[in-house]
Amino acid sequence: MNNILVPIGTSPNSKETLQYATDFAASFGAKVFVMDVFSVSSAAGSLANVKEKVAKSSKEYIKEVIDGVDTKNVELKIATYNGDIIDGLNDINKELGIDLIIIAPRSNDIQEELYLGNTTGRIVKRTDIPTLIVPKGTQFKPMGNILAAFGSGILKRNRILNPLMAIKDKFRSKINLLLVKRPGYSEEDLQVNTALLDISEQLMITEQGTTYLGVLEHFQKQQPDLLCVFRRKRGFFKKLWEKNTIPKSEFFVPIPVLVLSVKK
Repeated sequence: MNNILVPIGTSPNSKETLQYATDFAASFGAKVFVMDVFSVSSAAGSLANVKEKVAKSSKEYIKEVIDGVDTKNVELKIATYNGDIIDGLNDINKELGIDLIIIAPRSNDIQEELYLGNTTGRIVKRTDIPTLIVPKGTQFKPMGNILAAFGSGILKRNRILNPLMAIKDKFRSKINLLLVKRPGYSEEDLQVNTALLDISEQLMITEQGTTYLGVLEHFQKQQPDLLCVFRRKRGFFKKLWEKNTIPKSEFFVPIPVLVLSVKK
């Protein structure tokens, strides 16, 4: 866990998210790249200097956010990008090798409809970079108890588990696996990857309409500090795959969620 990226938007909670990311990075001795994205077209001659001015303003805003954070001797670097956020994330990942993105959901307020808004939803669903979703106001603490929930135990590459294994090794976490038999599951789905079994304490099996319902069934008993799920077309966000936003009515947990990307 060397490079952590934190996309900063205009949310008033940006400082809280960056503080969590900084505290998390301090445990690993990782660098934090604070990213802001803007979109300026330079097609018109009169806009020749606009991009430069907006980039400068963006950097000044990020510096203000960083100034409000206790850096814990973590190296924080600024990364700005002109264009689409997904393109920016992929470009930065190619250049630097990002191990983890840390973002906040749209809101914790149960009165608000969305758990993930359009931008955060696109980051989770349309990149292959592991992402940690941290609820507003969450203070960093070691993740001693982890619940990893999935509807299929198939993993083509063990390195997909690297972020989860890094967290386990650093905090000596206990990982409990929850395999959810969903409608239409295959026998192949029940064959759990041996690397996943090797890092876990126990494997629980349940039968529910969705993986999320399985999580709800076991959440109170397990009381995890972290929920780990997998991003794949038959995975945790299956119902919402075509949409970027995720309603709270279909998903909401009050703890950090680690989303690992799997291409099947």
